[in-house]
Amino acid sequence: MDTTTRWLTEEEQRVWRLFLTACQSLFGGIDTQLLRDSGLPHGYYEILVRLSETPGRALRMTQLAAASTFSKSRLSHAVSRLEQRGLVVREDCPTDRRGQVARLTDAGLAELGSAAPGHVEQVRRSLIDVLTPDQVHQLGDISAAMIAAASPGAAAGCQEADAAMSADDEPDDDGTGCPSQAGDLD
Repeated sequence: MDTTTRWLTEEEQRVWRLFLTACQSLFGGIDTQLLRDSGLPHGYYEILVRLSETPGRALRMTQLAAASTFSKSRLSHAVSRLEQRGLVVREDCPTDRRGQVARLTDAGLAELGSAAPGHVEQVRRSLIDVLTPDQVHQLGDISAAMIAAASPGAAAGCQEADAAMSADDEPDDDGTGCPSQAGDLD
């Protein structure tokens, strides 16, 4: 038997399995509700949310990938599907020929507005309302620790992606938020 492996204790195994089941239940319920009520999988909804929160409702594809849980290739596919539905348009970045920008359309904003109330209610029903305010705070701390452990710099990356939607990355006059950065390839 391997003596270097730090096996889970019975309690740790119990907590791990509860956590897995909780995550599957939470995300399954959220996906089911969004698909039923708006035809949007959760990942697509999150893309629309990220775009809606930015100046000009637009982000470079690299910034959108950093802010979402999608890899660049999966994000490109998701944005293409959202384009087919008229919810997003992909445009060339006016300040950098190599870059592309995803922009939320008026139809996308309307779709998001229709989907948001049901989604928020599902998040409340499945997570927020079953926890105390202290537990919600603890869950935030636990989540940040897990993100940091999974990928050192990822927690900072999430903060950087959020900051990219604020004053750190001021939009150009056209509102696309396309800084010309030689090393920023989309």
